[in-house]
Amino acid sequence: MITRDSLYRRLLTWLLLPMVALGGLMLFQAWIDARQTADRAFDRLLEAATLAIAEQVQWQDDRLWLDLPPAALEMLATDAEERVFYAIYDNRGRFVTGNAELPGASDEAIAADGGLHYRDIQWHGMALREGIRRTRLEDWRQRERFDVRVAHTREGRERLASQLLRGNLAYILGMALLAAATLVIAIRTALAPLTRLRRAIRARDPRTLAPLELPLPRELAELRETLNELLARMRRVRANQERFIGDASHQLRTPLAGLSARAELALRQDDPAQWRQALIAMQETSTRTSRLAMQLLSLTRLDNPEYRPELAPVALDEIARRAVKQHWSACHRDGIDLGVEAPQNTVEVQGLDWQLEEALGNLIDNARRYGARRITVRITEAPPVLEVEDDGPGIPEAKRLLMLRPFHRGSDDPDGSGLGLAIVDGIARTHGARLGLADGHDGQGLKVTLSFPGDSP
Repeated sequence: MITRDSLYRRLLTWLLLPMVALGGLMLFQAWIDARQTADRAFDRLLEAATLAIAEQVQWQDDRLWLDLPPAALEMLATDAEERVFYAIYDNRGRFVTGNAELPGASDEAIAADGGLHYRDIQWHGMALREGIRRTRLEDWRQRERFDVRVAHTREGRERLASQLLRGNLAYILGMALLAAATLVIAIRTALAPLTRLRRAIRARDPRTLAPLELPLPRELAELRETLNELLARMRRVRANQERFIGDASHQLRTPLAGLSARAELALRQDDPAQWRQALIAMQETSTRTSRLAMQLLSLTRLDNPEYRPELAPVALDEIARRAVKQHWSACHRDGIDLGVEAPQNTVEVQGLDWQLEEALGNLIDNARRYGARRITVRITEAPPVLEVEDDGPGIPEAKRLLMLRPFHRGSDDPDGSGLGLAIVDGIARTHGARLGLADGHDGQGLKVTLSFPGDSP
């Protein structure tokens, strides 16, 4: 199933989100800077207007007198909709002249700003920016202190701030588009080797397991090497499967050819006694072939890497007793002493009872076929161990690992298939148990142990 998500979309999303957040911060900062710039520009006009008005204030007829030139206020009226107000107050806070009685500020605020104070006010429902200048008459006869108050509406400031913001916005949007285009190109370029790797894998012949040879960046080179390691393991698995199939076909072809030869020979005979002998031989051959086929199926299933059976608590002592009971007749017929040694307490492990019975059956059958006269199935606890010991010829230590390979026989017995220990090894791995091969009692025979994990229930 192909998901709709993609690495390209993820990278683009996670890289664009910080860019969008950063762009939002830049727009907010541009808006603040535009307002501050407009305020500084118009505050300079306020400063110039208050200074121009203060220079025109004179002392005449024992009072402050002002002859205001029109240019003193026209510099503030940058727009026809703007309104400009001014007022002169004496040192006692009395209104002297002006076109509006503007509110004043505290002496501390004016003194803190060095005699020139700016503030935003609400006056008669209008938002105004007011500048207050505290100064004195520059006259040798009179040094009267007075305040010059000038205020104007904010239309010009807002218009200038909008113009500055639009200019910054065009610059920011241009940079954002350039950054987004660069980001898209960079991501496509960075993911191009991954695209080449995908195409190389898709273009390969599904029957080939040859390693990938493709120049890639370091991060993808690690992925390529991991794929090559997987392909190497698959080559080994396929080689083992092909060898197993070849050995299995050889093992099955021999008894089947024997059945065909026996049947053809029996058809040429007229004596019923010879027919009976041929039928007996054919029955024995078919029995061995059937057992070989069952062992092949068991080994194939155990070698499947996807085979993950669900284990459950099982009693080893009960499994051992059932296996001994099942094989007791065949061993007794061959004069073999078969017995079981188990503790009084139940020994439980996590496993599959039918697989453990099959393992015991293979071990008992191997010992019987290779000349044992005494076979003992032994169960121990803490940790749980399943053990089969016999007094047969045993297996030399140098050949014990070879006996775990499929179709490897320890003798020329025609009834053996060479799969018994291989199946036991596969069952041990399925149960997480450790398979051990050692000499039997007094160095005679063979002792096969399956040691289960100590944390079994």
